Amino acid sequence: MRALLLAAGLGTRLKPITNTVPKCLVPVKGKPLLGYWLDLLLPSGVDEILLNTHYLSEKVRQFVSDTQWRDRVTLVHEDTLFGTGGTILKNRNFLSKGPFIVAHADNLTRFNVKAFIDRHVLRPPSTFITMMTFSTDDPGSCGIVEENGSGIVTAFHEKVENPPGNHANAAVYIMEPEVIDYLAGLGSEVIDLSTEVIPHFMGRICTFHNSGYHRDIGNPESLRLAELEFKP
Repeated sequence: MRALLLAAGLGTRLKPITNTVPKCLVPVKGKPLLGYWLDLLLPSGVDEILLNTHYLSEKVRQFVSDTQWRDRVTLVHEDTLFGTGGTILKNRNFLSKGPFIVAHADNLTRFNVKAFIDRHVLRPPSTFITMMTFSTDDPGSCGIVEENGSGIVTAFHEKVENPPGNHANAAVYIMEPEVIDYLAGLGSEVIDLSTEVIPHFMGRICTFHNSGYHRDIGNPESLRLAELEFKP
């Protein structure tokens, strides 16, 4: 299986750290976020990773070249950001050979990769996406998922007051090539997964709950909490 790690973000909410460090290289416990992703995915069923870059891209390229995984990671630079869905579409030749993982490399996570893949292989019929969920301590700041007894997503509440639960979208997915076909049919280069793709596939997305660890390192408070909580 192949994976796309989204690493082009500007990390504006993490300034001044991200004045000189791309968000995917912000360290937790002394190790860059991207390092955790490479060490998690590549020994555990992922054959190759595609990494998109934009902001401070040379630092990302240098980091990858210094790792043991450099021969299994391909970098693609975006002069103009295409959005999460647009990046998938732009790299369809790399991704369309079968199911693929999409994840944001600026999240900090720990989960059983094999169990995630197995969940997708054994997913309910007529579903095309497996969405990772996690239990959030701040439901109002996340996309909260409602699901039925089979683990199929029936509703999605993006950053609303008093959402119905605390199971949140972790923005880590396994997708079938049919998703790329849908992206191609939108007729746009810039596409957002959460607003333009997830709603279309409602009822055709199943969930995998991450009971290990997951946190969006989106602001200084999240980074502070990760330093306290995370056990590498």
